[in-house]
Amino acid sequence: MEQQQRGKNTALIVLAAFERGEDGDLRPAFEAQQMPSWDDAVARAKLMSPSYAGVIALKMPANPDEGEFGKPEVLWQHGEAPDLE
Repeated sequence: MEQQQRGKNTALIVLAAFERGEDGDLRPAFEAQQMPSWDDAVARAKLMSPSYAGVIALKMPANPDEGEFGKPEVLWQHGEAPDLE
């Protein structure tokens, strides 16, 4: 998995999809996937959107060596997704 480098900090580009369980609750359809670029994440999210209750592509500032992650920024979203806090 690649990461966009910005000096010591990194911007993680992530794709996630969500489905409704039998109880009606929103849950991850699969483990979030790190993507190589914004364009790849958005293109794949758009292709997946008809199959899930929600799909989201986002970027998150990170310093993995220190275990620090910043506030996620939505690049593209379709349908429902949990709050990103």
